[in-house]
This record gives sequence, structure tokens and C-alpha cells, in this order.
Amino acid sequence: MERRLNKIKSIMDAVLLWTTGTLLVVMTLLVLYQVFTRYVLNSPAGFTEELVRYFLVWTGFIGAAYAFLNRHHMALTFVRDRFSPGKRKVLMVAIDVLVLVFALLVMTVGGIRLAISASEDYSALLGISRAVVYAVAPAAGLAIMVAQLLNIWQDVTGIELKTTKEADQ
Repeated sequence: MERRLNKIKSIMDAVLLWTTGTLLVVMTLLVLYQVFTRYVLNSPAGFTEELVRYFLVWTGFIGAAYAFLNRHHMALTFVRDRFSPGKRKVLMVAIDVLVLVFALLVMTVGGIRLAISASEDYSALLGISRAVVYAVAPAAGLAIMVAQLLNIWQDVTGIELKTTKEADQ
């Protein structure tokens, strides 16, 4: 069981990390292209601003999923650390369940509803459906739900799951 969960975590870690990294590189290149066309060619490429905005939203959602998977999100550890180990375990499970419920109800269900409602709304410059832009919310919600299930398993069993790169170190 632990081996399978490590494999799931490793795959998710790699996909989320490479996706956010690729989006950051593409955004950087698009901004450089925008600057070049605006100030060197005196003819700005309008599509880059909208595309970078969408990629920024996607990077934020996917980065959040990565942060939850690796427990790199913001946390008030000074509060958690004041509890005894038994109470700390209960607190961690409760917090992870709350995040799981949030990811299910708000990000996944709410994100699907938002994407569906925006399917007939098209962006001004790119002409793509805004549902494509909003689809990242339910996708990230699903990733966060899987991450939280892995985190809950770790909290309950006390066995830390490792990605392939962590196991190699």
C-alpha cells in the first residue's frame, strides 16, 4: 500500500512541478515578447497580456495543489506545536479533512459550475471560451483532494510518504 501511495505522490509531484515550471517559463517568454513588440517594434502584441493573465491564474491553482501535496503551504505551526502528540495528530487530521471538504465543494463542484456557466462567454482577444480558463479550478481541486487523502493517510499511520526524488536522497 505504501509503495503505491509513494508512486501516486511521485507522479503528482512531477506533473504539478513541471506544469507550474513550464507555465512560469512560458509567461516569462510572453512578457519578454510583449516588451519587445511594444518598445522595439512599436506594435504591441495584444494577445500576450490576456494569455499571461490566464497562465498566472493556472500557475496559482496548480502551485497550490503542489504546495498541499508537499505540505509547503502556509501554516501556523507555532499553534500546532503547542499540542501534545496525540492532540496534534487529531488537529492535523481535522485540518486536512477541512481542506479536503473545501477542495471538494468550493474548488471542484464550484469550479465545475463556474466553468459550465462560462462556456458561452469568450475572451476578448483570444476568442477562447472562459470555461477553458476556469477549468483549472476543478482540476486543481481534484489534485488537492488526492493530496489531502495522502496527507490524512500519513497523519493517521505516521508513515511519511516520499516522492522518488526524496527517496533517492
